[in-house]
Amino acid sequence: MTVTAQGQTREEIRQFVHEYYLQPHGTKVAWLAAQSVPRWKFQQWRKLVYEGDLDRNLIPRDHGHMARTQGERSAFEKARAKEIAEHQSEVEQLKDRIRELEGSNVALGKAIGLLHDLNVPGPDTKQTNDPKSS
Repeated sequence: MTVTAQGQTREEIRQFVHEYYLQPHGTKVAWLAAQSVPRWKFQQWRKLVYEGDLDRNLIPRDHGHMARTQGERSAFEKARAKEIAEHQSEVEQLKDRIRELEGSNVALGKAIGLLHDLNVPGPDTKQTNDPKSS
């Protein structure tokens, strides 16, 4: 079955479904109502994200025993949240390292500039063609 994602990008749909499953138990219905997304539309999006092909907007037929349980989806969401947090931490560490290396590059550039200034040859001395005395 094909589903149309009217007005939302694939990433927005994926993020919306993930946010839904991160809501505490007992607050999901109220959260969904506050987002002004009809329940039937959310069910289609959920199937697209977890069981279908969001990139091609395809939902598989219901096969009961192959569908994921609520616990499996929650575990998936927690694992995804942990992965995103680890990724953000790694990105921050790499940004700090980049700043450190850029500071080193600036300092090295200044040092090289000073060395060039110190090694500038002076004015040429007058050459003499006088024979050496022994």
